[in-house]
Amino acid sequence: MSSSRNNDEIKARLNLETSCIRWHELQTYFARGQVVRVGKHLDLLEVASELTADNRARFEQWLATGDVGDVSPDLARGWYEHNAELWAVVVAPWVLVQDRSDSQEH
Repeated sequence: MSSSRNNDEIKARLNLETSCIRWHELQTYFARGQVVRVGKHLDLLEVASELTADNRARFEQWLATGDVGDVSPDLARGWYEHNAELWAVVVAPWVLVQDRSDSQEH
């Protein structure tokens, strides 16, 4: 039970640290390879809490299915051209981003 409570506390803290940000503001992090794309069908806080908990098995599953991964150059270019607004949360050194707009993910 304490594990569930601890996970809830992590999610609550991460929720307070989650916000919308424009892609142009994330360019430095993208150039450093620190931006992680989270598929829009996933819960951004769930992914962030699993990363915080160092749940390697869960992360490897998401990576294998493409639900979580790098931001492709084409996707980055599209976000840059539209200065897309993304949901983001920092789990140092990573910045997890999620595009909840109606545009297609790559």
